[in-house]
Amino acid sequence: MIKTDLLKKQVLLQDINTEGLKKLSKIVKKYSFKKGEQLFKEKDDTKGLWLVQSGKVEISRVTADGWRQTLAVLPAGHFFGELSIIENRRHVASAVAIEDTELFLLPKEEFERLMEEDIALAFNIIKRIAIVMSKNLRMMNDKFLSALISY
Repeated sequence: MIKTDLLKKQVLLQDINTEGLKKLSKIVKKYSFKKGEQLFKEKDDTKGLWLVQSGKVEISRVTADGWRQTLAVLPAGHFFGELSIIENRRHVASAVAIEDTELFLLPKEEFERLMEEDIALAFNIIKRIAIVMSKNLRMMNDKFLSALISY
């Protein structure tokens, strides 16, 4: 069982009440990866929503011409794989630990069960995912527009 105070440090779970954190602490699993170890590859089946407890994870994709393109480097507190709990899909990118890293996994099967047993808690998680994704999209749009203007 994961300690609730560790879950509370996650960007995604900051607004979850103590009761909700206790429920999550029973279903979230802990994983450790060494520097350079691959978490998953493009086209692998998804497992669920990953939360970075410590270390850093690089998310990358191979371009059509064979180059690896870094999409994001995620430090402690951040999350990835969120689409795997929303839709049934395979990974569209790869993930590698770029430092010794500890992750929490909210398995998609457990999240589906949570949606049946505690819809309010599941809704809070999905709402927080939407807020963070929206913020990230706005930042990417701003960077894109700045690059266009300076070009």
